[in-house]
Amino acid sequence: MMSSMPPSDQNNNKKFKPEQFRDLFRSMNDLIHEKPVKGFLQSIDEFFNSPFPSGAFPIQVRESEDKYIITAELPGVKKEQIRLNFLPNQLTISIENTESGTTEDLNNRIFQKRISHERLSRTISLPVVINEKMVKASYRDGLLTITVPMVRGKSINIED
Repeated sequence: MMSSMPPSDQNNNKKFKPEQFRDLFRSMNDLIHEKPVKGFLQSIDEFFNSPFPSGAFPIQVRESEDKYIITAELPGVKKEQIRLNFLPNQLTISIENTESGTTEDLNNRIFQKRISHERLSRTISLPVVINEKMVKASYRDGLLTITVPMVRGKSINIED
């Protein structure tokens, strides 16, 4: 009696050998550590390690009856890195970060020196003239708060 099932032999039941996977993983590892992919992966790491990956930082401007309150979220930034500059009706918040490092061998000879400088800034325009002597700023727990009082101009009566 003949069966519709093919005869069972070892060629039909191939098993994967560990060597095949080892070769596959070695090829993938080589690909990841080669130039274009390795550089791309490093840039992704730098993107997520940066406090401000998009090149900007979030700012919120609120208006009350007599002042503007501007808040900027600056996690990981030191107070010394923050600069505030004023123009008649503009406020610019700048953050500067300079890092340097050297790598030396056993004989204290420098074979790698790295210096990086990063500057981010945001400018806020306000509908009033800013009197910088009246502006107050505080920085606590990564939150910069700037209070700009509204300076009222003189009003002129129109005659008939």
